Amino acid sequence: MSKLFDLTGKVAVLTGASKGMGLAMATGLAEHGAKVVISARKQDQLDAAAAQINETVGAERAIGIACNIGYKEQLEALVTQTREKLGAIDVVVGNAGVNPYYGVTSEIPDDAYEKTMQANVQSNLWLAQLVAPDMVAKGSGSMMFTSSIGAFKPSVMLGTYGMSKLALIGLVRNLAAEFGPKGLRFNAICPGLVRTDFARELWDNPEVEERIRKDIPLRRLGEPEDFAGVAVYLASDASKYMTGQALTVCGGSNMWT
Repeated sequence: MSKLFDLTGKVAVLTGASKGMGLAMATGLAEHGAKVVISARKQDQLDAAAAQINETVGAERAIGIACNIGYKEQLEALVTQTREKLGAIDVVVGNAGVNPYYGVTSEIPDDAYEKTMQANVQSNLWLAQLVAPDMVAKGSGSMMFTSSIGAFKPSVMLGTYGMSKLALIGLVRNLAAEFGPKGLRFNAICPGLVRTDFARELWDNPEVEERIRKDIPLRRLGEPEDFAGVAVYLASDASKYMTGQALTVCGGSNMWT
């Protein structure tokens, strides 16, 4: 059997992984042999999600550790506990993000702007800073962060969110350049509209059907499960010569032009 996507013995830590895309990605990694630590804010949801992953793969490969990415000390605790329980970290999936403000960028309150940038950009920098030493010591490792197709175009109502996701791609490129010589890889995943609780306001309305018909070549919204394979690909040797990239996974709605 091909070892291309084999993650046996690898340790992965994921943020925003108690449900939706994060849970789907964690499940995919576990199915390919990785031990996964899933994190989000609520421990009870994490325990249920970890049990679900373990049942799916038929082995004890997932544990949940509560963490709010807005607090550096909680990310430090997440990384420390992951090392204590499973060992050095090989894979990071920074999937947690926030959108506290829906409206024009010119009127965003300072606290909403700061929360958006800290959670969507700085928290991923913190995570990278914390985990990089493990990967540098091994001479290999992969980190991926969830951006958005919102990074590539302006938006009157979701502009600041899009700005933060574009900044995240900038962070990924800089880290890829800095750590490439040490064997570390950094990439961004840019989802289109996905049927998750996080994006419910955007898809749970009658106009979306028309948008799907007109704007999405594959004629459907994304589903969380559509991101499991991308995570496995980026975590594994299948993508060993890919770094500093923004992979757009959107059913064709946001083709490069």
